Amino acid sequence: MLLKIPLAWLQLARQKVRFIVALAGIAFVVVLMFMQLGFQDALYESATQVHQKLKGDLFIISSQYKSLTSQQSFPRSRLYQVLGFDGVESISPLYVQFSKFKNPQNGEKNPIYVLGIDPAFPAFDIPEVTQNLDVLKFPNRVLFDQASRPEFGPIVENFRHNEPVSVEIFPYNGTVGYQVNIGGLFTLGPSFGVDGNLIVNYATILRIFQDRTPDRIDIGIVTLKPGADVKQMQAALSEILPNDVTVFTRREYIAFEKDYWSVRTPIGFVFGLMVIMGFIVGVVVVYQILYSNISNHLMEYATLKAMGFKNKYLLDVVFQQALLLAVLGYIPGLIISYGLYDVASNATQLPVIMSSSKLIAVLVSATLMCFTSGFFSIGKLRSADPADIF
Repeated sequence: MLLKIPLAWLQLARQKVRFIVALAGIAFVVVLMFMQLGFQDALYESATQVHQKLKGDLFIISSQYKSLTSQQSFPRSRLYQVLGFDGVESISPLYVQFSKFKNPQNGEKNPIYVLGIDPAFPAFDIPEVTQNLDVLKFPNRVLFDQASRPEFGPIVENFRHNEPVSVEIFPYNGTVGYQVNIGGLFTLGPSFGVDGNLIVNYATILRIFQDRTPDRIDIGIVTLKPGADVKQMQAALSEILPNDVTVFTRREYIAFEKDYWSVRTPIGFVFGLMVIMGFIVGVVVVYQILYSNISNHLMEYATLKAMGFKNKYLLDVVFQQALLLAVLGYIPGLIISYGLYDVASNATQLPVIMSSSKLIAVLVSATLMCFTSGFFSIGKLRSADPADIF
C-alpha cells in the first residue's frame, strides 16, 4: 500500500511553502554539521602535517612531550645510541621552535614555525625541500613555506620575480631579530596555532635562538634498513633507551598528536560539543516539523484507523517522511557546504576538505536525526482515537 499510495510524500508536498521551509531548516543543520566536522578535521590535519611529511620509520621524542608546540627536547646522544642497532640505517635530528617573522613591508610580526634540519640527512619528504638542500648548506639561507598565510607579506611574489628577499626572525619572546635570506620555497601550510613555516639549517636555528644548544633536539628521526621489522625495532629501542624518551611509529606519532588536540585541549572539546549541539538542534527542528504535520493531518490519520489501517502503517508513513526530509534536506546542505569549504580554505589556508567519510557521517547523522525526531513525534499518532475525533 505504501508503494501504491505515496502518502508520506503527498502530505509533505501538499503545503509547498511549509515543506520548503522544513527542508531549509534541515539543510541548515546539515551545513552546520559539515562545517564543524570540516574545521575539526582541518585542526587535526594541520596539527599533524609536519608529522606526515617527516621521512623515517621511527620517531624519538621526549617522554615529557605533549604536542609539537610544547617544545620538549631531549639529549641528542640518544640518537647516537640508536646507531648501535643493526637494523638502523640512519638518524636525523629535527629542531622545532616558535618564532616571530617580521613582515618586511609593514613591520608586523606573526608567529611562524622554524624547523631546523641537517642538510646532510634530509628530514622531510617534500620535493621542494629535497631539491633545495644545497641552499640550506649556506649560512643564513632559509626555505619559506609558500602556503603560509598572507600576513607575512609578498615574500613569494618577490622571490619568484628574482628579487632578493631578506627578512628578520625574532625569538618568540625576544626583541633582538636575526637576519636571514629566502633561498627557496616549499609547500606545507599553516595550522590553527601557526601562520606558516620556515626550514633552516640546524646551525642557523642555533643562531636565531641563542639559548639553544646543539645537544638538545626535539624529534629524532630513525630510518631503518630495508627489510627491518618496524615493530620489533621499536620494541628493541624502547627497551634499551632510557625512560626520558619515547619511541613511536609514524601512525602512533600522528595518533598521539591528534589525541592531544581532541582530548586535552579546549578547542577539541568545543568542536566535539558543537557537533553534538548541531545534532540536538536538528532533532528539535525535525520534531517540530513532523509533530506539526501529524497534528494538521490528525483527522486523516484517524480516518485511516477507522478504515482498518493499523498503527504500523501510520508509523511507517511518519518514518518515510523523516527519511524524505533527511535526504532532501541533505542534498542542498551538501551543495552549500562544498561552496563554504572553498571559501573557508581560501580564507584560512587550512586544509578544509570534503571527504567521503564526512559525506557518509553527515548523511547517517541527518538520517538518524530525522528518525529520532520521528520516534518522539509518533506519540500523538499512537493515541489518536477515531471515536474522540469524530
